[in-house]
Amino acid sequence: MSRTRPDRALETSLLRDHELVGGLDEVGRGALAGPVTVGLAVVSRSTAGAFPEGLADSKMLSASRREALTAPCAAWLTDHAIAHTSPAEIDALGIAAALRLAGRRALAQVRERGHLPGVIILDGATNWLTPPAGDLLSSLDQPDPIALCREYGPAIPGEDIPGVVMRVKADASCAVVAAASVLAKVERDAIMSALPDPGYGWASNKGYGSAAHQAGLAALGACEQHRRSWRLPGLG
Repeated sequence: MSRTRPDRALETSLLRDHELVGGLDEVGRGALAGPVTVGLAVVSRSTAGAFPEGLADSKMLSASRREALTAPCAAWLTDHAIAHTSPAEIDALGIAAALRLAGRRALAQVRERGHLPGVIILDGATNWLTPPAGDLLSSLDQPDPIALCREYGPAIPGEDIPGVVMRVKADASCAVVAAASVLAKVERDAIMSALPDPGYGWASNKGYGSAAHQAGLAALGACEQHRRSWRLPGLG
């Protein structure tokens, strides 16, 4: 079966009505440890039509190929941002609100540079970016929404989030989302590989539930990088 290759059809159609279009993708949602990371890529009407050769869904690329694509993607895009939500914030907010917070932090970065998109293409079938009624973060719309992990930066207010266009497998079919996917994956992998590791195997499993990670949990228990509100395998 042939692999889906990204194109620019959706983002180009949206650029007819918007000066800037963003692509958003997340990495680390299903991990047991480490941050959840959101990549935001922004294109404009003046963005070159040809995107980097070999660009694809980050999950379909080797680590070396993803790393080789980071500089070409950054050069192709009008702007980009990578943002995170810490394990402590994930425990405090839940994964959906944590993803939204990371997305809002990424949007704050590009807005600071004058590149807030008019619309976002979001990978998947569930819109986790647009705040629902009664959103937990709605009462936390300060320059720094919560103080658990200040190094991850401020977030835009919920009411400033652009409109969202959903697309299942957008990371495979939309070039701007594929670029966001690659940039987010490379940065989160680097974060996990650089963590002090007493025996969890961060460099190889990136916080996901591999056999080595589960063995480390059984031997060492959970650490501050683990999402303690989750049911962690290997713990009694």
